[in-house]
Amino acid sequence: MKDYYYFLGIKPNASSEDIKKAYRKLSLKYHPDKNENDEFFTDRFREIKEAYETLMDEESRKVYDQRFGSFQRSQKSMLPPKIKNFHADKIRAQKGDEITIHWQTYDADLVKITPFGLEKSQGDRKFRIKEFDKEGKFQIILHATNTLLHKTVVQGITITEVSGEIKTSIKEDIPAQNSTTTPQKKEEVNARFYYKLLAIILLAIALYLVFRQ
Repeated sequence: MKDYYYFLGIKPNASSEDIKKAYRKLSLKYHPDKNENDEFFTDRFREIKEAYETLMDEESRKVYDQRFGSFQRSQKSMLPPKIKNFHADKIRAQKGDEITIHWQTYDADLVKITPFGLEKSQGDRKFRIKEFDKEGKFQIILHATNTLLHKTVVQGITITEVSGEIKTSIKEDIPAQNSTTTPQKKEEVNARFYYKLLAIILLAIALYLVFRQ
């Protein structure tokens, strides 16, 4: 059952004037005409209008309060709320990318995901990121509340903006080694060869003379 007081951000004992003020403020924020008829804002505006019309009528409000009170008593648990699972299929994205989040809570009769609003105790949601904050972040916050115990647990997901691929190429000029042998180097190589050959010949002659004796 929907919590109309929560939709409007007011207390159950709010006056008619409080309800009007809350409705005016939220209707300006979530009106589809001001949000390019986005599905999310259309759904939120429909919920806000439904809550306003129900609570502004005295008889409708009495019936709602009775039913909602019974519903809360039947749904509430004496155990503290828990978030078993809350994750997104990607945590790095660009504007316009589709993101899917999944959540699962226990012992919470009131579940809210910012910036989307009230949700079921578990489920999935797909959305596209339109804007990141100044730091290139998009925050998704899950609030799981047990209203009987007045306890809330909170968990968040941060989606980080990534820019387009930056391709850089670095060219290094490596001087080619000159494999050509100059005439001077050839002469040096030949001289070393002859010196070694002469040394071997002299050594051979010396050994010959020694063994001959």
